[in-house]
Amino acid sequence: MHLNLKPRNRLSKNPKKTRPARLGATISLLLFMIGLPLLSVVGMELLERGSFTHTIQWIVANQTLFFLNVGLSFCLLAFVYALVGSLAISGSITTLLLGLMALISYMKVKMIGEPFFPWDILLNKESMDIASLVTGKAAMLRIGAVLVAVIVVLLLRWVLPRVTLPLISRIGLGLFSLYAMYAFGVKTPLAGKILDHAGVNEIVWNQQENYTNNGLALAFTLNVKNSIVPKPENYSDQSIAAVAANLQQAQSSSGLQKASVSADPLNGKKPNVIFVMSEAFWDPTLLTNVKFSEDPLPTIHRLQKESTSGYLLSPQFGGGTSNVEFEVLTGNSMSMLPGGSIPYQQYVSKPVPSLASYFADQGYKSMGIHSYEGWFWNRNTVYKDLGFQTFKSSEHFQNPETKGYFISDAEVSRNIIDEVDKTADPMFIYTVTMQNHGPYDDPRYGENQFKVEGNLTPEAKSILETYTQGAHDADQSLQMLIDHFKDSSEPTMIVFYGDHLPMLGMDYQVYKEAGFINSSNTSDWSLEEVKKMHSIPLVTWSNFDMPKQDIPLLSDSFLGAHVLDMLHMEKPANFALNSQLAAQVPGLLSNLVVDADQSLHTSVPDATKALLEDYRNVQYDLLFGKQYLASYIDHDYLSKTAQASYNAEFTDPDSSLRANGESSTTPEAKPVSAQ
Repeated sequence: MHLNLKPRNRLSKNPKKTRPARLGATISLLLFMIGLPLLSVVGMELLERGSFTHTIQWIVANQTLFFLNVGLSFCLLAFVYALVGSLAISGSITTLLLGLMALISYMKVKMIGEPFFPWDILLNKESMDIASLVTGKAAMLRIGAVLVAVIVVLLLRWVLPRVTLPLISRIGLGLFSLYAMYAFGVKTPLAGKILDHAGVNEIVWNQQENYTNNGLALAFTLNVKNSIVPKPENYSDQSIAAVAANLQQAQSSSGLQKASVSADPLNGKKPNVIFVMSEAFWDPTLLTNVKFSEDPLPTIHRLQKESTSGYLLSPQFGGGTSNVEFEVLTGNSMSMLPGGSIPYQQYVSKPVPSLASYFADQGYKSMGIHSYEGWFWNRNTVYKDLGFQTFKSSEHFQNPETKGYFISDAEVSRNIIDEVDKTADPMFIYTVTMQNHGPYDDPRYGENQFKVEGNLTPEAKSILETYTQGAHDADQSLQMLIDHFKDSSEPTMIVFYGDHLPMLGMDYQVYKEAGFINSSNTSDWSLEEVKKMHSIPLVTWSNFDMPKQDIPLLSDSFLGAHVLDMLHMEKPANFALNSQLAAQVPGLLSNLVVDADQSLHTSVPDATKALLEDYRNVQYDLLFGKQYLASYIDHDYLSKTAQASYNAEFTDPDSSLRANGESSTTPEAKPVSAQ
């Protein structure tokens, strides 16, 4: 490879002066190409770890991993240099990219306990929107440090010698660097040997520990391959056929018949089924060592005594709402997917059977309602693929009431009532609220009604009181629905729960100060603490008689099957399989398994492994595979395409009226136009 290293004094003709200049330029080049990646990795780890001591301790204890991170950073620098052709400019670009990676990872860990993943790049406006809510001195200092580093490297343009590589050499350098990053990203056999020799231990089920142990650059690169879900080893037409045969046998032995809702208590009417997933809803009175001036959740606590209720095991903490929707609506489990993945962004790109498409088959109008913009988490397109007939996002709310930062929960309840009352067909509604989305460090509700007593710092006390006020509003919005439908002639069932525990301050501040957990490091949590930090209250209500059930713990992915059982509706194949698995392991996370006796495990007991493999194979078949299951059972449901008239009522007034069973000349009709 020929290097054209030119000293700054281009008029010099003296060979004796030129040789030292070239030698100095060569040394400067080597120092830059080696030194910048070294300093970049140290800076990245310092930004994310927040402590110079911890950073040095990690480097000393993991020297091989440190140099693997340096090697990847060098490859990025070399690739950018091959494209740009200027050392200083390519160095500043590389510094900016690596700095942004560290900043985003730091913010994500502080917010929701998850680092920065390759697929987070696909979030686009979602990440921009949430990032605008992140403030604080520590974040500002880190942003400033990255900007200073970028400027300093850029200023080296006037210090470093000019280095000109022939075009063919730059192409070769760029291709080599790109292949090296690719090899580690997809873990080619050679890269795998290097990683094994280096003692790399990839902890997919605990990504925070994975990044802490392996370093940000390496862990991020290793996660590239997790963007593609590998085919299970025993996935085949024959294995799926066996699952279908077992399900058909179970249906026959249980005496189930194809029917919708039992006609006895409902006089032949199909009930409205309303799911309300309340943003960050949780019961703050569960906090230890904390007392409230009055009960903030009177409706929830009453229903826990009177109706079917219990706790859901959420795959998320502090964020990732769409992953909870994915589990509930499809019956699939995040524990079968790479840690940190986002199905709405990565995997749902074709019709996927769900509760929405199932209820539509049963003669229901299936509708999604969300009090935020439809692009968020890609819901506009995903809801179509999940079989919803219509999706009412915030763009279609008419002069909505806001509270705090977002549309109020009360406004959402009013919209639910309006949609049910104006629709002739029974409705399946999946609702996602937004009012009490974090952060809570700003007392956005004004004077909070609920005062907190306990050994909390003033900051933690303010955060908890603000959150509790929002949780109370969610409780009252549920009561609004109950007050309306208790006198309705239409049988109606409401299923109310939260998506995840709220992020009450950075580093789990309120939870730690209240003694709810012992550490902000999730890898130090006991199984009981993992369970507590993922358990969400679930309550149900109906204006018709339903037996009360106590649900100690149930994964979100199993909720749909349980509700269908409560309604005496025959479950389609995938939800029937969910019921079988839930009977043995009602709680299923990637790092926690809860068995039928409520005992806690880190992995599925041996007796359940075969059934879990069936579940994994079916999930793969529906999301990524060849849809073998549809050829054996429930073909129409499992192979159903998206609704042809999806969301037409918000773009075509006549379609809206027809969907509601009304004539276009009906004077009372108030079609909603898109804003």
